[in-house]
Order: sequence, then structure tokens, then C-alpha cells
Amino acid sequence: MKTRFRFEKLEVWQDARKINQAIYRLVRKFPREEFFAMTSQIRRASISVSSNIAEGSGRNSDKDFAHFLEQAYGSLMEIASTFFLAFDEGYITENDLESLFEVLERLVKRTASLNRSPFVPTSKTPFCRAKSPALDPRLSTPS
Repeated sequence: MKTRFRFEKLEVWQDARKINQAIYRLVRKFPREEFFAMTSQIRRASISVSSNIAEGSGRNSDKDFAHFLEQAYGSLMEIASTFFLAFDEGYITENDLESLFEVLERLVKRTASLNRSPFVPTSKTPFCRAKSPALDPRLSTPS
């Protein structure tokens, strides 16, 4: 297929697209009563990841692109949290969860890495550009 848009060249967008497919396959296992609740929520968050990466890539400034990457990161966290609930409710197996989280973790790291690449002095998410130990998630201790 011919590449037409800038975002299509971004590996992080390509990975997000693959995650969308995996998520859509997994939520088909959910019970019917979750269709308008958890299934819809997860699907919208999944779509939001690739959409925010694409939209941000079309912006004219690093600051705007960083903002959309932060939105994508937030959606990735929402997906992870909701899949924990799906596991707790027995909608997916531990193997399903682990397989998804392996791919999700790679996408989280790639999104964070891409977001650190533009020169933007501040950030609201854990991809802090000014090396502040208080905001570095790798330095946080479990409660």
C-alpha cells in the first residue's frame, strides 16, 4: 500500500495499529453485557492511541506533537488498567493479559522515547524532559 501521510512512517503508529487489532480480537471474548461498557471503553482508548499519534504528527510544533503523544500515553495507561479489570472479571486469561502487556509495554516505551525526542521544556506525563527525580517513574518505589 502506498504511504500518503507522515504518520504512516512512524514505527510507533504502526505498532499502535497492531495493538488495535490485538485489542479488537481480545474484546470479542468479553460477554455481551459488556459491549456498551468495558468493550466500548477499551476500543475507544485503543483507537485514541493511534489517532493521537497521527494527529500529533500533523501539527506544526514539537510542543503540539508532544501534547498528542502524552494523550496517546494516557490512553495506553487506560487500556492497561481496563484490561486488569477484564482479567479480574474472568473475561480474559492470564496468558491473554501477559501477551497483550508485552506488546503494550513496548508501545509505551516507544511512545515515551519519541516524546522525549522533541525539544519541549515541560511535560505533564512521566516523560519528564528536565531530569527531576520526583517525576521519574523509574525511581518511584512501590507502596
